[in-house]
Amino acid sequence: MTRPLVVVRPEPGATRTLTALAAAGLDARACPFFAVAPMTWAPPPPGDFDALLLTSAQALRHAGPALATLAALPVVAVGPATAAAARDAGLCVAVTGATDAAAAIAAARARGLARLLHLAGRDRIDGGEAVVAITVYAAEPVPLPPGTVRGFEDRDVLLHSARAARRLAALVDRDGADRGRIGLLALSPAIRDAAGPGWRYALAAPRPDDAALVALALQRLHD
Repeated sequence: MTRPLVVVRPEPGATRTLTALAAAGLDARACPFFAVAPMTWAPPPPGDFDALLLTSAQALRHAGPALATLAALPVVAVGPATAAAARDAGLCVAVTGATDAAAAIAAARARGLARLLHLAGRDRIDGGEAVVAITVYAAEPVPLPPGTVRGFEDRDVLLHSARAARRLAALVDRDGADRGRIGLLALSPAIRDAAGPGWRYALAAPRPDDAALVALALQRLHD
């Protein structure tokens, strides 16, 4: 039998993940680690870039009217979920990554899309010299009472970002929870690795989308 699940991603993603897990017959609850809010930003000249790099659908939700200035640029999406959100926003997706941001950037360069504009969160991974990042949203930590993550023991935690993985590790240390009693199900190997060692197990989805993460949780039923 699968262990109960905890979803720590921000809203509205947390509710979408809970809905998918419930549809699969899995027991889960949400405990968001962050709350997302838009940042003031100004779009650079679109002619300076070959494509938009999107590593989260949050960028599309919080970019606001300024996004229209860049709508003619093709999109390089980190995974299928972000690609779908870009299409829903009326953008044209040229490249969809298979694993993480680094893979999406490499695939873009193979297509001749070398100059990328990353519409990003304030906390992000450096994409390298050819990627210019501009902050369009910020995820602020949600205050969690002492002892919160002791309630994660004997559960599996779904991790959608490296920042959430690092905060989980810090909260476990703060609360004196037992890592050996907490399982991790991560959206990518990089996110899994960001949590550090010592967990009961730490598994990564084969591709960076919620459907793969839900399938990974279902797989635990048969392990």
